[in-house]
Amino acid sequence: MKIPGVPPAELADLNRVQDRLSFIYLERCVIHRDSNAITTTDDKGIIHIPAATVGVLLLGPGTSITQQAMMLLADNGATVVWVGEHGVRYYAHGRPLARSSRLLVAQATAVTHRDRRLQVAREMYRMRFPGEDTTALTMQQLRGKEGARVRRSYREHAKRTGVNWNNREYNPDDFTSSDPVNQALSAAHACLYGVVHAVIVAVGTSPGLGFVHTGHDRSFIYDIADLYKAEYTIPVAFDVAASGSTDIGSDTRRAVRDRIHDGALLDRCVRDIRSLLLSPGPTGPIDEEWLDGEAENDTVRLWDESGYEFTSGRNYGGEVDF
Repeated sequence: MKIPGVPPAELADLNRVQDRLSFIYLERCVIHRDSNAITTTDDKGIIHIPAATVGVLLLGPGTSITQQAMMLLADNGATVVWVGEHGVRYYAHGRPLARSSRLLVAQATAVTHRDRRLQVAREMYRMRFPGEDTTALTMQQLRGKEGARVRRSYREHAKRTGVNWNNREYNPDDFTSSDPVNQALSAAHACLYGVVHAVIVAVGTSPGLGFVHTGHDRSFIYDIADLYKAEYTIPVAFDVAASGSTDIGSDTRRAVRDRIHDGALLDRCVRDIRSLLLSPGPTGPIDEEWLDGEAENDTVRLWDESGYEFTSGRNYGGEVDF
């Protein structure tokens, strides 16, 4: 029986996550589909955005999106995230790009075995201190060292930009109650979380299975995002605050987008996740798991205690004596 409607794109034809736009934020518009592009319509006119180039689409207040647009984004493996005012609240997300469970299995194995989890957590901290020997430090010592690193980063960028800095204070229920630099930090981190979330689900891992963070459905997002804040979002936030912006949310999102594009963060994020979860870490060019072998055909297989995997979708009742 032929399924009605436009067939989805072949996986091999889709852009890899690291080759896409980092994120696009839309608010107060209607989103629809025109051929292989999504359209955004507001009082200024219509803009066409090729769906295959989108990594994550952040939908802010006042947006309406059609079923056809969602179908196109899903078929092209784009992650759609519904967010609140200024992009600082996360509500839901759409279908991921991943087809293989290899990284998810590796993540679940690592997070449920204390020794392996400790190894991954320590490696996450080590990545923040290149050239330093952290092998003898306890997790408590690593947390303290990381806290000192972040405070030092705040002080350095405050001095660089001339922005007055006291401490990190914000009210998640009232964006405008914070001073400009704290507003910019909240907006910048929200953008980074959205991008990291898109990469995490695109490569087939779980946002909730964290190693340093735990107990939250976005723990792994916070784990990975913390690797990049000092390099990306903290300097951007201080730059925006120093500019005297009158629209901190919008200006911060644009600045983060430009910084992420210049720094090729998507490619780096994919590599870091693979390196952390696959031991020993992979080398050479990235070859996405969902493009490899049977994963290309969206194949579901059956696990066996012997270590072999068997084809699903067939009846094995005639092969076993009960």
